[in-house]
Amino acid sequence: MEKKKLYLGLDLGAKYALLSYYIPSMTEPDTVSAVAGSEIYQIPTVLTKKKGLGQWYYGQEAVELAEQGGGEGCERLLVRALAQERIQIGQEEYDAVDLLTLFLKKLLQIPHKFGAGYELAYITVTLHTLSMDKMNLVHSLMEKLHVGKKQYQVIDHRESFYYYALNQRQELMLHDVVLFDYSDVNMFFYRLERSRQSALQLTQVTEQDFGPLLGNKDIAFADVVKAALAKKIYSAIYLTGDGFDGEWMQESLAYLCQGRRVFLGKNLYVKGACYASMIKGGQKLWNYAYIGEHVMKMNISLKVLNRGEMNFFPLIKAGENRFEAKRGCEILINGANAIDFWIQKPQSREAKIETLELTDLPQRPERMCRIGIFVEAISDSRVKVEIQDLGFGELYRSSEKTWNCEMGI
Repeated sequence: MEKKKLYLGLDLGAKYALLSYYIPSMTEPDTVSAVAGSEIYQIPTVLTKKKGLGQWYYGQEAVELAEQGGGEGCERLLVRALAQERIQIGQEEYDAVDLLTLFLKKLLQIPHKFGAGYELAYITVTLHTLSMDKMNLVHSLMEKLHVGKKQYQVIDHRESFYYYALNQRQELMLHDVVLFDYSDVNMFFYRLERSRQSALQLTQVTEQDFGPLLGNKDIAFADVVKAALAKKIYSAIYLTGDGFDGEWMQESLAYLCQGRRVFLGKNLYVKGACYASMIKGGQKLWNYAYIGEHVMKMNISLKVLNRGEMNFFPLIKAGENRFEAKRGCEILINGANAIDFWIQKPQSREAKIETLELTDLPQRPERMCRIGIFVEAISDSRVKVEIQDLGFGELYRSSEKTWNCEMGI
């Protein structure tokens, strides 16, 4: 019997994790509730080892067990894993990465409780911001969880907002959409903008930090809203974050709702991540291209002869996560001691050619000079290139020469 495909979104934060899931029989992703029958989606990133049994509890159960003295717990697992901490629990010491792996293993089993016969098709992990340390940690976690490299991706909250907003009803996407995020001390404002001139719509999310809401929060937020929404029409406004808890929005909410659709919730990013998994897994058509802070803004290719035909061989693709944008290849060069790199912006018909001269490359017969090319992103619009002389088997030994440069748009 063929197993059902399971698509997941995981929002992994300092204090909490959230999990959304989708199977093809559903109309949209659902978010796992930390308390059955409620809309409490935040699951504390806490593990507690029960005294005397060695049994591990996670999430809210782990918090309560530790508070009642029934076990020794450890919290903020993501932060401690990034710091590569060793954590003492009872008489034993544990690697924080291993504890975070155990937490995620238990968390990812939740959708399987709804029925048997599911297998993971794709998972998208979303984090507040991205860095190389965070990317390396997620890669390590996925390897420990036996999730293949083609089964997951890592994005930030801005990109999650992009996936969420553009998967809503058509009337909510007639104009630009915006998000107020009050998850921390400061109020952040995100505006999603897209070009509608082509079939593939280029989309970006801009950020503005309005700082903390000082004095009367309601009045301060009303001032932020008026400044942020001035002179433009928006199809939908989303609010997310613990800072919106309570009944303090009166004047600000009244202004927000003047002819606008306003939505409040805490699972926006994780549902966006789940939509991203559905798209990557081929469950939804997608006519948008995200041009974000952490994605490449250019294509870099080599023009190569392959089986008698000239083709472009891609090294870097626009839209790739810049922390993962790297590729190597080997080619045979014929005659000229130079390599041409074709650099092109997305949606542009024009390309810039960067030529790297291979000075002092030993002379060899045609098609007997093998070189290795490795390209790695150093920003969203710039890469470093290393070329190595690999020789040609035993006939022509490598000179061990290397050539390095940087290029970009």
